Amino acid sequence: MSKFFIEADYENSIIELFQNDLGYEYVYGPDIERDFYSPIYEDVLLESLYRLNRGLPDDAIQEARYKLKNFENGELVQKNAVFMDYLQNGIPVRFFVDGEERSSIVYLVDYKNFENNSFIVANQWTFIENSNKRPDVILFLNGLPVVLVELKSPSREETDASEAYRQLRNYMQEIPSMFIYNAICVMSDQLTSKAGTITSGEDRFMEWKTKNGDYENTQYAQFDTFFEGLFQKERLLDIIKNFICFSNEGISTFKILAGYHQYFAVRKAIESTKHATITDGKGGVFWHTQGSGKSLSMVFYAHLLQEALDSPTIVVLTDRNDLDDQLYSQFAKCKDFLRQEPLQAESRENLKTLLAGRKANGIIFTTMQKFEESNEPLSERHNIIVMADEAHRGQYGLAEKIKITKNEDGDEVAKRVIGTARIIRNTLPNATYIGFTGTPISAKDRSTREVFGNYIDIYDMTQAVEDGATRPVYYESRVIKLNLDETTLKLIDAEYDLMALNADEEVIEKSKRELGQMEAVLGNDNTINSLVCDILEHYENNRENLLTGKAMIVAYSRPIAMKIYKRILELRPTWTEKVGVVMTSGNNDPEEWRQIIGNKHHKNELAKKFKDNDSPMKIAIVVDMWLTGFDVPSLATMYVYKPMSGHNLMQAIARVNRVFRDKEGGLVVDYVGIATALKQAMNDYTSRDKKNYGDTDVAKIAYPKFLEKLSVCRDKFHGYDYSKFQNGTDLERAKTISGAVNFIMGREKVDEKNSFVKEALMLHQALSLCSSLVDENSRFEAAFFEAVRVLVLRLTNSGVGKRISLTEMNAKINELLKQSIKSEGVINLFSDIQEEFSLFDPKFLQEVANMKEKNLAVELLKKLIADQVSIYRRTNVVKSEKFSEIMQRSLNAYLNGMLTNEEVIEEMLKLAKQISAAHEEGHKLGLTSDELAFYDALTKPQAIKDFYENEELIAISKELTDTLRKNKTIDWQKRESARAKMRMLIKKLLKKHKYPPEGMEDAVQTVMTQCELWTDGYDFEEGSTIYSFSNHTEPEFALVAEEKEQYS
Repeated sequence: MSKFFIEADYENSIIELFQNDLGYEYVYGPDIERDFYSPIYEDVLLESLYRLNRGLPDDAIQEARYKLKNFENGELVQKNAVFMDYLQNGIPVRFFVDGEERSSIVYLVDYKNFENNSFIVANQWTFIENSNKRPDVILFLNGLPVVLVELKSPSREETDASEAYRQLRNYMQEIPSMFIYNAICVMSDQLTSKAGTITSGEDRFMEWKTKNGDYENTQYAQFDTFFEGLFQKERLLDIIKNFICFSNEGISTFKILAGYHQYFAVRKAIESTKHATITDGKGGVFWHTQGSGKSLSMVFYAHLLQEALDSPTIVVLTDRNDLDDQLYSQFAKCKDFLRQEPLQAESRENLKTLLAGRKANGIIFTTMQKFEESNEPLSERHNIIVMADEAHRGQYGLAEKIKITKNEDGDEVAKRVIGTARIIRNTLPNATYIGFTGTPISAKDRSTREVFGNYIDIYDMTQAVEDGATRPVYYESRVIKLNLDETTLKLIDAEYDLMALNADEEVIEKSKRELGQMEAVLGNDNTINSLVCDILEHYENNRENLLTGKAMIVAYSRPIAMKIYKRILELRPTWTEKVGVVMTSGNNDPEEWRQIIGNKHHKNELAKKFKDNDSPMKIAIVVDMWLTGFDVPSLATMYVYKPMSGHNLMQAIARVNRVFRDKEGGLVVDYVGIATALKQAMNDYTSRDKKNYGDTDVAKIAYPKFLEKLSVCRDKFHGYDYSKFQNGTDLERAKTISGAVNFIMGREKVDEKNSFVKEALMLHQALSLCSSLVDENSRFEAAFFEAVRVLVLRLTNSGVGKRISLTEMNAKINELLKQSIKSEGVINLFSDIQEEFSLFDPKFLQEVANMKEKNLAVELLKKLIADQVSIYRRTNVVKSEKFSEIMQRSLNAYLNGMLTNEEVIEEMLKLAKQISAAHEEGHKLGLTSDELAFYDALTKPQAIKDFYENEELIAISKELTDTLRKNKTIDWQKRESARAKMRMLIKKLLKKHKYPPEGMEDAVQTVMTQCELWTDGYDFEEGSTIYSFSNHTEPEFALVAEEKEQYS
């Protein structure tokens, strides 16, 4: 791609795609006469309301319009939720006809006939609220700005899609009303295009990787695939109506947009269900790997079913109470979207009551155990859909078995046992069954297919990791740390063999009794002690400071869970808040257990604490509970002390694969030899997963990568002695870091610097997964490289809005040292300066000039001057050109070896002083910053100063500022006629003051350029220019261009 392909070109190519390929109408913002204080395209909205609601009187349309523009006070999310309800379901209105009150619904969109709607793509659409903003591209649906697209230049290295995300967040502060009407936010830099909602964190914006639901070739998505896949007219309407919902999580509300995998799979499931209702009742199996949003897919499916099948009754089936509660709570959070309250059957009797008299509607949650053998069906209706969650467990059997038991007299009797699936089938004979699962159906599991039919859609682990919907899971074996003897290892193997047979529950129970020694062996006090000591050592040294420090220990049994808990507290008595046990309670439990396990309310409280990233509860000890369907995205570590296999194992390890901030992956630490079972379970995944998921062992993957990158980073620092970092004082360490930054910034290493940043990042990522395998010296060394990387990045990240805060920089490095080497010493790299760097502080400039690390000094000055020049570029075009030129000249001479470090520092300090003096110049002349900018524009030709007295020039500058301010209209610089008028005004004023004709054209051009910059950051109160470069993540510091008062 040519380096001249800039953001404006990319914007034009997107508009062209919407016009030519998707059939949208195109509008150029400045051409439209409208109210700049309203985010709606009024004319189109009004015309659409009348077109879509032909039978309704004017009063009804006007009331709808009033409701659309007046929302009750509240948070942006609340207002947006009301709007989305209007958009999806219409606006309820009341009006009078011949004195009689009527009610009706005014629709904003025709979802049945997409061609009956107006689709407009617009750019340069100015909107004024807290400030004047012009988003890149807006999509209007019937005049409503439902999609906002923020683009970044594909060819500028320092901007990317993340920059677009920050811009979107900034807009939400500056023009919040635009987002009341928003359905989807998009950020794109051509390489990466992602969609999200107004509540999505950056990690929740997702790519849309297919135009038609095909998962092939989705690794590197093209931008046209994204825009065409998401914004075909019919599809956009479908997504807005059926695939955006709000989930009310107590205090917070989240707005959720379905991912592409959810959208296409749910659509396929609806078709498959429609077919099943008129054929064999087998809706199929919906397999989406854990963590990829299966519960929400079930919500979208249930929502769509109501329309697709004309209000069916939906029965949601799970096989455990805690799963029933979890799934029920997700549906309850989305009840507004589902337009009905889900119900939970409390008992068998209650289930009968809920189903018996019902003719339609209803979403009923129940567990399998509430169905019982009966000759009478509960309902023979056809429009019942049974959604079974985790449809791969043994209980879904259809077969009838004969069970031989002994009666009270000791005689053997044969009893018939009917598979649960058969009982459910008998109870609801005409229902349609669809299975949802996060783990595949094992090749041996015939019964699941018999009940549900074949797969509807497969979204496997590889695909989910590739799409960023989940994170990879890595494995580390520490069995050896327990020093288990041969007999014990054989016992454990026997347990795995048993599980591998997929034997039925009774056989397993019987064998387990024979394997009874297992409990005794794994629960042996010495073994538990070794286990707990090793977990503590591993956790404190490698995982405690990672993300939020959450970890889960999976114990073999309830007694062993209690032993682990007690031993941890014996070794760490202060950890009472930090560790909790979550497991079921039994009637015969010892008294002391009851206080620890608690009742249902206590367990719910524990769940809240574990999900809360700021809560002191960090470690959960579990047996069975919380191993399925329990989501804590920041959980990154699982210690396994329980043989598991197949889908149980896959379910368990999926607890650590959720997406959270910059989590690299989840780590499963194995104490009972699950490796073979893990490989076997992976084999049950698609052939694609077998190939791609390969080996997840950190010892084979992450550790060799760490060693390789460590050696690369060492090579980069060949010739620099950083031994003091390992064995010096904190002060020596700090000096070693800044010396290293200076070394890597050396001018003959310009490319090396970027390459080091890249390699050091890979080193850091590899270490986050395998730190327990790394010796202390190497950990120290990696911490050193990471500290240097962070500093180099901070220094080279130029551009406004990224102020360097020293306290922040020091805090970051101390955090790194704490994580990597357990150093509690605090390092201060720049000991005397507490706040941000300022070019206008002579003490700071002197300190820079005296720095031993000259390369570092050059970088610091270069960054500060570049920041200052880019501020000037927004306020004073003449000065910014002059300063840029001087800076570029010095840097070129420096890079070409014509200036030494000392000389370039001298040049830059001179320039810094010039900038500082320029800052004072307006002050002396009695001009505001605006007037000074025009004064500079007029006196750009040196000869002009001989032609006029200075007082005359000052007077002309003031008059010019005043005239232009009064005659400036919004978006004038985008409209040719308005530009011509401005040009004429400038000429007229200059002629009036007899400005020399030979300098006239240049002066007009410079003034126009200045004027355009002035408008972009201009607040329409007279005389106040406000420039805000905050990205809302750091405190704002005053910038030069924020002077608002007259220079006296």
